[in-house]
Amino acid sequence: MNMIMKKGLTIGILLLLLLGLATVGLAGCGGQGGSGTQSGDGPADGGTPADGGQSQGGTAGGQLIMGLDDTFAPMGFRDDAGEIVGFDVDLAKEVAARLGRELVPQPIDWDSKEMELSSGNIDCIWNGFTINAARLESMEMSDPYIANNQVIVVAADGGIGGKADLAGMEIGVQKGSSALDAVTADELASMVNMISEYPQNVDALNDLKAGRLAAVVADEIMARYYLATDAFQDLILLDESLAAEEYGIGFKKGNTALRDEVQGALDQMVADGTAGEISRAWFGEDIMIK
Repeated sequence: MNMIMKKGLTIGILLLLLLGLATVGLAGCGGQGGSGTQSGDGPADGGTPADGGQSQGGTAGGQLIMGLDDTFAPMGFRDDAGEIVGFDVDLAKEVAARLGRELVPQPIDWDSKEMELSSGNIDCIWNGFTINAARLESMEMSDPYIANNQVIVVAADGGIGGKADLAGMEIGVQKGSSALDAVTADELASMVNMISEYPQNVDALNDLKAGRLAAVVADEIMARYYLATDAFQDLILLDESLAAEEYGIGFKKGNTALRDEVQGALDQMVADGTAGEISRAWFGEDIMIK
């Protein structure tokens, strides 16, 4: 009987030891999960997680992520092969190369551009981006590098000879654009019957061409490029324009380090003539602001 009790006691002790070892093992595995633990995408040293590829001292990973509307020719658009090209793209490529970084053009919804920038999905907005008071307040802006106007595009045979002829008509603009700002700040807003907003300028131009709109208000640089193509040869610009403006590059609020890096490289390009060469390749002349 004593032998049986001894054996039972020995087996019980062994079971307790095995149970203790199993509990320790499970605790070690559980240390990788739960709230407040590091995920596989976090920094290995337990530091601050990445903020979408953007940092206050410049760009992370040697990249410059450029947010753009990839239908905004000739500043940034897709060629016949589907590649993103354009005047602003060429400027940005040269800037990135001088900073030792890789340019990554990132198409975005233009109406959500501020959110894309503030969330860190992109490093900058660089695509015919108008400088205005609201943007100077909400983000870091570069110096202006190109002048532009908001112009009125109409059908050549549409009987519209001036802004006054648009009274009671429907006009189109790109949603979230400086063209929309120019229209709402002008008397034209109270003259027309409706202001229709489009995701892309080319959609508005197509509706104008089809007779569904009386006019489109858009950036002069973009409008002249499209009107020079066969697809829109029946459209013209009115002599009247709505607003003079200048293009700049937008950066996340507080990221002055990246803004200053890019601005410095762009200033060098203007000084050594590289920016002028890029401008002449796209516009036939140097239109850079000196």
